[in-house]
Amino acid sequence: MKLLNFKLLAVAGLLTVAGLGTTLIVKAQDSATNNVAAVSKPVPYPLDYCVVSGDKFGGDMGDPVTFVYTNNGYNQEIKFCCPMCQPKFVKDPDKYLKIILAAEAKQKN
Repeated sequence: MKLLNFKLLAVAGLLTVAGLGTTLIVKAQDSATNNVAAVSKPVPYPLDYCVVSGDKFGGDMGDPVTFVYTNNGYNQEIKFCCPMCQPKFVKDPDKYLKIILAAEAKQKN
């Protein structure tokens, strides 16, 4: 089986305009063929607070920053209280995804 090298490619980023918030979509790109992998609709974010800081949305930081984390065809919408939390999430996504997945499982029950 051939192993493919994947790198993250920022495909879209919107600036905060009139309270619309920020959205960043990240897709996996196969560096061998330069094809961007098909991305399914992201799983909605289940929490009403920032998974990194623990701060509730709508506070002093304004509207949440929305980010779509993609890994091996799994797409998860993530919301942060501010742009500074995104690099912390990207540094250790597994730590934060465990919290998000537990919240999703709790909502289903």
